[in-house]
Amino acid sequence: MISRRSVLGGLGVGLAVPAVTGCGARQNTYQRLAYAPGPTPPHPAVRTGLDAVIDISHGVEVTDFGLIRSSNILAIIHKSSEGGDWVDPAYATRRTQAQAAGLLWGAYHFGTRQYSGADQAAAFLAAAQPGPSTVMALDVEFNDANPRNTMELAQAEAFVVAIRQATGRLPMVYVHPNWANGISPPGRSQRIDPIMPGSILARCELWLADYREEPELPMGWADRGWRLWQYVGDQTVSDVAYGSEATTVQGVSHVDRNLFAGDVAALQRFWANGGR
Repeated sequence: MISRRSVLGGLGVGLAVPAVTGCGARQNTYQRLAYAPGPTPPHPAVRTGLDAVIDISHGVEVTDFGLIRSSNILAIIHKSSEGGDWVDPAYATRRTQAQAAGLLWGAYHFGTRQYSGADQAAAFLAAAQPGPSTVMALDVEFNDANPRNTMELAQAEAFVVAIRQATGRLPMVYVHPNWANGISPPGRSQRIDPIMPGSILARCELWLADYREEPELPMGWADRGWRLWQYVGDQTVSDVAYGSEATTVQGVSHVDRNLFAGDVAALQRFWANGGR
């Protein structure tokens, strides 16, 4: 998930249009190497899960939440905050509009190094205003826009501890398998300590970011599996993901697509319980 603050702060990011994307483009540093180049696209993947969850930020243009819902989308996870001092300006208004259209709601925070994990948790809670049925998530990844401001493992753990203390629930953790396993992105020296099974992060539900046909489970979640799998980022009407159950998502300029590990009833229970 590339930092959305690059839109407001003028920070440069790696690929075309990352500053106006959802979570997906944030993993482009790794995903460039997902496939060998060639003129023939891969065959559509047989994807296991419910293709009914999208994630967006203020950089995604939304024209009609009703159209999103009619595109077989059941839930939206929207960026709410970053670091300890930035709030997504579209979050509050879109929450009301999305829920009025019958969509389930979630909020994610983009973690940075500049502020302590506890301070970032407080900033997230103030911005997201999570209710009992709001799914919460922490985005843990390499900060393409400002590598020195990449969240560290101890900060991520402190964030999760603070969220649990405040809400009684654990947030989901959004992460790429290589980053979770302590592997630096190609051409970069930054890395975090590996997320091991004993970390409190590994007790959180996994929101896996991996655009390969078969995703890899990080070490910390090897025995649990993923709850959400972000299998494509920045899908548009003209660039549709292979294997999507619904060809496109109407009502948005571009969108990240996620599979949920379960059926409709399981997804509704998961959201009703705030991600548990």
